[in-house]
Amino acid sequence: MTQAIESTADQAVISTSKVPLITKLLYGSGQIGGQLFRDAPAALLPLFMTTMLGVSAWVAGIVVLIPKLWVIVCDPAMGVWSDKLKPHHSRRPFLAVGGLLTGLSFMALFSFSEFSSPTMAAVFIGILFLIASTAFSAFSVPYLAMASELSSDAHERTKVLSVRMIFVIIGVIMGVGLAQPLVYKLGGDAAAWRTMAILFGGICVVAMLATAFGVPRNFGQISQDDPRKLLSRFASVKENKPFVVLAATYLVQTVAQACGYAVVGFIFLYAVADISLLFPFVIVMCTGSMLSQPMWVKLSGKWGKEAAFWVACTGWMLITITWLWVKPGDDVLMTLPGWGEMSTEHFLVLCRAVLIGCTNSGFALLVFSLLTDVIDKQRQNKGTVDEGLFSGFFSATEKLAFALGPVLAGAFLSYTGFQSSTGGAAEQAPEAIRGMVLLYSVVPAAIMAVSLLIFTRYKRAMQSM
Repeated sequence: MTQAIESTADQAVISTSKVPLITKLLYGSGQIGGQLFRDAPAALLPLFMTTMLGVSAWVAGIVVLIPKLWVIVCDPAMGVWSDKLKPHHSRRPFLAVGGLLTGLSFMALFSFSEFSSPTMAAVFIGILFLIASTAFSAFSVPYLAMASELSSDAHERTKVLSVRMIFVIIGVIMGVGLAQPLVYKLGGDAAAWRTMAILFGGICVVAMLATAFGVPRNFGQISQDDPRKLLSRFASVKENKPFVVLAATYLVQTVAQACGYAVVGFIFLYAVADISLLFPFVIVMCTGSMLSQPMWVKLSGKWGKEAAFWVACTGWMLITITWLWVKPGDDVLMTLPGWGEMSTEHFLVLCRAVLIGCTNSGFALLVFSLLTDVIDKQRQNKGTVDEGLFSGFFSATEKLAFALGPVLAGAFLSYTGFQSSTGGAAEQAPEAIRGMVLLYSVVPAAIMAVSLLIFTRYKRAMQSM
């Protein structure tokens, strides 16, 4: 270590190979807020705008897109800024301010419903989402950078990220499984949306601040002042071929996921025709995700991260395409205590939930673990420390994907005849429901296949670096 570190509890430098469980938990907790902000707007904002504000589906997609385009610039800038200030202030100021503003912005997004026209509603929500996305950038980029800094051991970083995945699952349960059913349980009106927003926005604040103030400052690998100019820092990203391949893979496969997120509420409203099944679906899916974490950690150590990643992505693709045959349940397969009658179709939906949870958590864990390997190799080969910069670009690809997904979904829904409304969900034609099903099955599966074609170049890129 080339610089003296004060021997206070807050600034102690702990072993860079083994990470204590409490640090893993405090780090992972921030992902609850991050996942809530990623998932809930992706799944609910199009639904809120089309069913409460009268905004057409394609316009709702554009409203989500514009702020996401902004973060393509904002995320790398936040990464460079946090890298530059880290030796003096750590990443804590970004985590604290970004977490607080993200939660408050989330509350505002769903709290206003009285507008003079759908156009004014779209403009107002777009501005709010732009502010919220900037705040989330200030938190999410330094947060992701920390994953590469907490340990110098590649397998230990996978363990850290597997603990983080538990909090991802909790965030998914809240953002996808609880938020929409809660809105309808409270009556589905403007007050219900506002109550949901205040509740989950508050959870965002608490979870993110737990990471900001819970993980010790200067934990893990310590960086020094870097005299390089801004352009030379950005050039290091382009020169890192494994990172370029991995980021492109992640962009494309996240577009596939984003298409599904954009219509998941519609699928359970119209294709499954039972919105009450959404929460059990998410719970079962998340249970599969959580229980499969030790398996993916073990497989990545035994087979290698790349092979395990292939298995997870291929499995997800095959399961996703089976949604093509989903339909409302019209029979009674079994009667369960505390549940009542369950149809064959509903049983199959829950079977998909288990398998999707297992495979989704696998590639979500491993893609970030591969990212830490790429950053660590950059550190070893080039002697530069750009965790924030690389994490900023990687985060930007995710946010761009979650913007492109709703745009693609909105355009496709409009093409297939989806009807927007105000004050609640409108009846849809069979063609529109068929479009929803395609967006949740064939379209994302095909996009995932494209991402795997890109990933075939990763191993060679790593070997040549």
